[in-house]
Amino acid sequence: MQFAYKARESSGKTVEGVVDAADQKAALARLREQKLAVVEIKQGSTRKPFFKPKIDSKDIVIFSRQLSTLVSAGVPIVQGLNILEAQAENPAFKSVVSGLRGDIEAGLSIADAMKKHPQAFTELYVAMIKAGEVGGILDTILERLSGFLESSEQLRAKVKSALMYPAVVFSVAGLITIFLIMFVIPIFKDIFSSFGAELPFLTRVMINLSDFLREKIFYVLPFLVGGGWLFKRWMKTDKGQEKIDEISLKLPVFGILLKKVAIARFTRTLGTLIKSGVPILQGLETVAKTSGNKIIERAINSSRDSIKEGGRISDPLKKANIFPPMVIQMISVGEETGGLDTMLNKIADFYDQEVDTAVKGLTSMIEPLIIVFLGVVVGTIVIAMFMPMFSLGEMVG
Repeated sequence: MQFAYKARESSGKTVEGVVDAADQKAALARLREQKLAVVEIKQGSTRKPFFKPKIDSKDIVIFSRQLSTLVSAGVPIVQGLNILEAQAENPAFKSVVSGLRGDIEAGLSIADAMKKHPQAFTELYVAMIKAGEVGGILDTILERLSGFLESSEQLRAKVKSALMYPAVVFSVAGLITIFLIMFVIPIFKDIFSSFGAELPFLTRVMINLSDFLREKIFYVLPFLVGGGWLFKRWMKTDKGQEKIDEISLKLPVFGILLKKVAIARFTRTLGTLIKSGVPILQGLETVAKTSGNKIIERAINSSRDSIKEGGRISDPLKKANIFPPMVIQMISVGEETGGLDTMLNKIADFYDQEVDTAVKGLTSMIEPLIIVFLGVVVGTIVIAMFMPMFSLGEMVG
């Protein structure tokens, strides 16, 4: 349960927050441990912020690296969590760390305590921590986990940087186009109407489009919003998500990048899990759930079924027609030599570099494409408005 509190620090400063505890008595005990004088405490939140703070992936990356350093230095896990809770800046994540510390103090294992917070710790994270606890190598696992999360965060940042620029430019271009159609073209329409002559076809098209949007805007907007809401609902269904993932992998430019990202994530995740001592079947199940793509998830689940029946990982992956032949061959060699984890990490290193190259190439290619797109859209509107000007003398006559 969560308890919202108001308390005073030793310096006299009043603070507010939320603490996880089994009951109010346990919550008070935990706050006293933090040397806080409780003024008010009640179950639930004291206020409902308009923007609820969320746990960012960077919070998890920093937490993992710091916890790895503390555990490697011989600091007890509870004491380490206490230190990390004190310096956590995100209130939502601070509450999670507080809950972790309380559950571990109550006798839960670290993995079971983390499993209670799926908004912060993924199945992959919990599986690796569990393997570290069972094998008595928690410090090593935390080191691998923090390295893995840092690599994943860098990969995510590269993809975001590649997609952010065109998204922003297209959004601005869309707003400019709407502004021209809604407010600039009507001014030209009034000017042209005074000539009393027939306008060029392109000009008439633009004026009609402007009239339609100005007259029907209150019908068009609800239709667009409703259509977007229905499409978003459909995307959340299994069938919708699978269709979107299938289309995204077949896109001319972005599909290649997304496929390389998916391969890098799959091989890095599975390689890290196997190296950490997670059983292959459990590792494949975890990787499938965290793949982020339904098509790749289906291929991984087929590999898992193949292993259950005594087969190999590489055969179902080959049938999926997603993974390149080089990846299939390297996984096959890794299975035969018993060095699957090493081979998977080599594939991940290679595709990390491929993603770097693809992002740089995509960025350099997108800029001229955007310029051409803007030139065509804005240029068409400008030409449509100035075409009557070219024959202004004839129209006036």
